[in-house]
Amino acid sequence: MCNEEGMHIHTIPNRNSPPAILLRESFRENGKTKKKTIANISSWPADKIEALARLLRGEKLVGVHDLFDTVSSFQHGNVEAVLKTVRALDLARVISKPCRERDIVVAMIAAQVLDPQSKLAFTRWWKMTTLPQELELGEVDEDELYAAMDWLVERQNKIEKKLAARHLTEGGLVLYDLTSSYFEGSKCPLAKLGHNRDGKKGKLQVNYGLLADGRGCPVAVSVFEGNTADPKTLTTEVWSLKERFHLASFVVVGDRGMIGQKQIDTLLRPEGVDWITALKTGAIRDLIRDGSVQLGLFDERNLFELEHPDYPGERVVACRNPELAKLRAHKRESLIAATKKDLEKVRGMAGRGKLKGTAAIGVRVGKVVNKYKVAKHFALDIRDEGFDFRVDEESVGAEAALDGIYIVRTSLPPKRMSADDTVRNYKALAEVEQAFRSLKTIDLHVRPIRHRLEDRVRAHIFLCMLAYYVEWHMQEALRPLLFSDEDQAAKKTRDPVAPAKRSKGAIAKIKTKRTADGLEVHSLQTLLRNLAGIVKNVCRRKGDADAATTALFTTPTPTQARALALLDAIRP
Repeated sequence: MCNEEGMHIHTIPNRNSPPAILLRESFRENGKTKKKTIANISSWPADKIEALARLLRGEKLVGVHDLFDTVSSFQHGNVEAVLKTVRALDLARVISKPCRERDIVVAMIAAQVLDPQSKLAFTRWWKMTTLPQELELGEVDEDELYAAMDWLVERQNKIEKKLAARHLTEGGLVLYDLTSSYFEGSKCPLAKLGHNRDGKKGKLQVNYGLLADGRGCPVAVSVFEGNTADPKTLTTEVWSLKERFHLASFVVVGDRGMIGQKQIDTLLRPEGVDWITALKTGAIRDLIRDGSVQLGLFDERNLFELEHPDYPGERVVACRNPELAKLRAHKRESLIAATKKDLEKVRGMAGRGKLKGTAAIGVRVGKVVNKYKVAKHFALDIRDEGFDFRVDEESVGAEAALDGIYIVRTSLPPKRMSADDTVRNYKALAEVEQAFRSLKTIDLHVRPIRHRLEDRVRAHIFLCMLAYYVEWHMQEALRPLLFSDEDQAAKKTRDPVAPAKRSKGAIAKIKTKRTADGLEVHSLQTLLRNLAGIVKNVCRRKGDADAATTALFTTPTPTQARALALLDAIRP
């Protein structure tokens, strides 16, 4: 209550509800004090009501910009997220004892996760963040980065041994796959022409193989010349597992191009190494032809186990995925249709005399049938005056019979691994493929490789692997805020052949773009950009250049606070 004239804030108690807060004006009329309600401001936030009350009391309000100058601002939340993960994983200690080189390497790992660029660009970018401040780096130039990379590659063996001891277990699964990345330039000894998985014809490349545990968590990476065949690299990895990591027994999981009969006979069996792989198309066709795999059995079930004299001492598990069969049939039909359309154009050109002679027509036809890689399904009749073609329906039918069928083979007895688990563990190679996608395109951008020195290339790829190691753990911890499926336990019990299905929770997140408690759902990339909104502002008293500075941090939003809290749960 206020008896003075003028406007004021009046709070009226309300027995079972929040009080009503009114803006009122007091005035005198005929010698009496009266009041008039101007507005009900009960819905205003408390700080806004307090500010108005102070104004009405005649106090002078001063804005923060009237008191302080903002000297500089730095991205902080994204840096905090990555360094929080690095510290939770105790990764700095895994790399080495405290030293400047180690801190620079940690900074490069964080930068590779947050904003992958050239090493020179790193030194420009991280000045806009709190990264050098958090690691107490001071000024760092490009030469120091390269020196730290040289230091890192010398320690690679020790670091990978520590990671292997942490994540690989005696008798456990080891996932292995190989990929390549292209070079800009031609000076590096590792740069060779080979099977270019990036689709960059004529580009030199380097091959590198990734070892991971059964979950897909990376442990080690090996670099090979760009023309090294996939199976040849397996020898290096088996040696690493036995001699470097001191594992007496383990199960190597590799694709059918990596683990073939030759590798089984000359490497894995002599070394006493168990394995899981798959048969190539020709071998599958042979099993169907001799009646060992009867397609009618797939009418009752999508997986069955068999024995065959060509695979003594092994278990062979035949699988058929009907959804995959539909996709392959549709793709083949589309490719054949596109090839027929282009061949009709070439036939018309030959008929009008624009193409003449067997050689010229053959070259043009060859380009068409090889463009879509379905030449085996076409019968061609090339003549000097023209050509004809038809689809080889027998060839199409033979391939269609294999649609959706794959056969997994393993040395493991049933007591060690069931048929269902054997298929699940073979399909776990998809985790390594996801690692390669992250390394090459989605997040870490290992390519194109611009380094010319062999050890620098090895250091660059190893640095990217360590960055993926950090990112992998972030992805796992942040699943509740990402579009990722949180129900990972279902992988161990669901049908190993049927197409994977998302859990109800994952479907709900995709539909609503919100978590169950209403927070925004992100990809890892957009979540890190969101966290970059937490900024460190360095301020000092206005007009006093000699005054001490004060750091003010942005208050995290609920989504940002949840993300940082989830990262606290990471354990090595």
